[in-house]
Amino acid sequence: MLTKKQFDVLDLLATKNEILSQRQMAKILNLSVGTINKLLSEMADLNFVENNKISAFGLNELEKFKVKRAVIIAAGFGSRLVPITLNTPKPLVRVNGVRMIERTLDALIEKDINEIYIVRGYLGSQFDDLLHKYPNLKFIDNDEYNNGNNINSILKAKDYLQNAYVLEADLLIYNKDIIKKYQYSSNYLGILVQETDDWCFYTKNGFINDVQIGGKNCYKMVGVSYWTEKDGAKLAEDVEKIYNSPGGKERYWDQVPLNYCKNNYHISIRECQAGDVVEIDTFNELKQIDKSYNV
Repeated sequence: MLTKKQFDVLDLLATKNEILSQRQMAKILNLSVGTINKLLSEMADLNFVENNKISAFGLNELEKFKVKRAVIIAAGFGSRLVPITLNTPKPLVRVNGVRMIERTLDALIEKDINEIYIVRGYLGSQFDDLLHKYPNLKFIDNDEYNNGNNINSILKAKDYLQNAYVLEADLLIYNKDIIKKYQYSSNYLGILVQETDDWCFYTKNGFINDVQIGGKNCYKMVGVSYWTEKDGAKLAEDVEKIYNSPGGKERYWDQVPLNYCKNNYHISIRECQAGDVVEIDTFNELKQIDKSYNV
């Protein structure tokens, strides 16, 4: 079993289309040159690398960590984006000519993640138009999208959570590299901020130990998470249990692994930058990003 640092080096060597010096690797991975030298020596002994390049054996080992699928939650009405969502589901709203969800789909497909499920609800048939560009998409219909919170959407997709990304459909992904082809452990994407009034994480030793609405010196939650085979299977069980408990339908699905059943998981934080991904919450925010809506 690869250690996390060994995985990070192999992942870097596999995804970069150039030969990197040890100093470059150290800077990218935020490790010392000495640590990189030690890791490369270890992995050379294991036949994972040859001449600072990943070997065929190493690539085969890395494939054990390949992301297999993605689930995109796209069922909601998007009330804060009225009036534009009166006739169009929020994920299909065009921003500077491109539908929101297309940025996510393109990022996934670029990383060879082609098994993609979209949980749709409000004006669901409009998503069929995506099949012209993305013929391999699979749809999961959630007719109960207006009956409670988004936990019912993740419940509909519970059979597809293993080795899987779970993504909100209303994200504008500007940096496609936040979607990784390989993942070592279950994690949430977060942006380190001084203060936020949004959902946020607090961490210890790189792992999430608390989540709340609003905080300081924390990680602002981004609607992208990854679940390993083991955690994805457990998440399916826990979501169903919480959904069927008193008041369960009113929960957000993230509260299941982060609050109600958090002892069942060991979830790391994966940091990204503020410009990597943007979530449009209101019509005014949309108008600021795309001036054509100011007409």
